Amino acid sequence: MATPLTASSFLDALKDEGLTVVQVGDWRHHHRNHQGKWGPVHGVMIHHTVTSGTARTVDLCRDGHASLPGPLCHGVITKDGRVHLVGYGRANHAGLGDDDVLRAVIAETPLPKDNEANTDGNARFYGFECENLGNGKDPWPAAQLEAIERAAAAVCRRHGWTERSVIGHLEWQPGKIDPKGFTMTSMRGRIRDRLG
Repeated sequence: MATPLTASSFLDALKDEGLTVVQVGDWRHHHRNHQGKWGPVHGVMIHHTVTSGTARTVDLCRDGHASLPGPLCHGVITKDGRVHLVGYGRANHAGLGDDDVLRAVIAETPLPKDNEANTDGNARFYGFECENLGNGKDPWPAAQLEAIERAAAAVCRRHGWTERSVIGHLEWQPGKIDPKGFTMTSMRGRIRDRLG
């Protein structure tokens, strides 16, 4: 269990991990906190956007849409490996998920199969949306995969978490498939190696 990093500490963590960060508008104060508290936080969740094009993807993740207001994450990781910060605080990214999965993330133990949606993930996870069509064919450039690794490791490093605190949306909520095109097991291996 951890208090969320301050926005400045979050930004510093990403930069310290060697990432190129783009600050979008007043991202530090763009959130959904009026819908409920953000925190304590327990992990990092990775998503794909089902979009293409940097500008369109970043705008969507910042502003959301009629049925799901933004921000839809904290950072958008585009194909060129940049992290675009679009919000900070509660964000509409995780939705309801499995409390057994949350307990495993907190304990940093192997994840059970998600089979229910009974726990608010928006209050408990940092979220990174990654630009990809999510069809299993759209490529994941090396720069983007490295940025996902670095971004997740940056947050874990600041909180003293291991790679087991990083999950995919598909491991949280039944019926979700993201991220599609790489495995979270392989990504957690990369994060583990980076954390040393």
